[in-house]
Amino acid sequence: MHILSLSADYCHISCRNASETIAEHCINLAETRTDIYGKPSDTITAAGDSVASIRQRGKKWHVEVYRLGVRKGKSFDTKRAAAQWAVVTEADITARHERGEYDTTGPGVRTVRDMLDRYLEEVTPTKRGVRNETARMRAFMRDPIAGVSLASIAAPDIAAWRDRRLEAVSPASVARDMNLMVSVFTRAVKEWHWLTANPCSGVQRPKDSPPRERRISEGEIAAICHACGFDPAGTHKAVTKPQRVAVAFLFAIETAMRAGEICGLTSRDVSGSVARLDMTKNGYGRDVPLSPRALQLLARLPETDGPLFDITAASLDALFRKYRDKAMVTGLHFHDTRHEAISRLALKIDVLDLARMTGHRDIRMLMRYFHRSAAEVADQLRSKSHERS
Repeated sequence: MHILSLSADYCHISCRNASETIAEHCINLAETRTDIYGKPSDTITAAGDSVASIRQRGKKWHVEVYRLGVRKGKSFDTKRAAAQWAVVTEADITARHERGEYDTTGPGVRTVRDMLDRYLEEVTPTKRGVRNETARMRAFMRDPIAGVSLASIAAPDIAAWRDRRLEAVSPASVARDMNLMVSVFTRAVKEWHWLTANPCSGVQRPKDSPPRERRISEGEIAAICHACGFDPAGTHKAVTKPQRVAVAFLFAIETAMRAGEICGLTSRDVSGSVARLDMTKNGYGRDVPLSPRALQLLARLPETDGPLFDITAASLDALFRKYRDKAMVTGLHFHDTRHEAISRLALKIDVLDLARMTGHRDIRMLMRYFHRSAAEVADQLRSKSHERS
């Protein structure tokens, strides 16, 4: 075999034996390349749009070939075999491309960015969390995965994207990102027929972070209310925004409602001692029973035709953090009120009634919010023991 040129498309090969197959040519070429350059390097870069990357994973050698927008990978026992396969695969991709087997209008040209763009245009606007999902999709588009061809996208690409996200955000955020990415690929497979399989299948999600166990003490409640200029025992109306933040804070501890649910509450949603939430985070409505204390807090709000608290969820979060810091309370988020409320309510009502009140359709999810100390359980046991005696 005589090598005239080592160009990326491996076209300049003349054979001594005309019966040699193309695969044999390519294997011989790989062997010749080894003779010329030594052992195959970890990354073999050819001219033009072609890169072969070889890495050792455990006892195996994994090779990935990217050529003309197509990506393929395989594992071998030896590095030499991996390098030979890379050359054969590059030649095969080139030949198939020249025969027109890669549709220039189909997945051979479409990228992950094209898929994300279509989902963002057609699906995201139909969701309640459109603003949040749009921001996450834009973050996906800034990642290198957006440029990967749908014809070559595979589990290793998803895993690499996951690892990059883990360097920037928490494991819980990455888990939510992966759920969204699965939904996007599922739509591309089942409805658009842009893919035949979901590359997210089999990719391990980050382990869940331990649930927060932050409880809120009576001293912290008093300090935050004081910082907001609100007297919980008084009767005056909460006319300023800081005062309404304090009322929302106390109301959340009493009802276990989320910040967005509280901010969207209107007088039309409250009938007697029940607040009706037509649409919640999980997509279902629910009725929230209001305790006498919760009704007293609502009575402290000025009358309005709009939302009772007259504050947006974003403003509530920002102002709560401001007055929390003013009260010198550390490590507390507004959402921790939900943990506190559920832990308190568990002492008063049945767990199934509690799940209906909080909107948890899975009792296991309720357990992430239910945090009672061993001392509290011991006190309850003593109380019940005294009742029986």
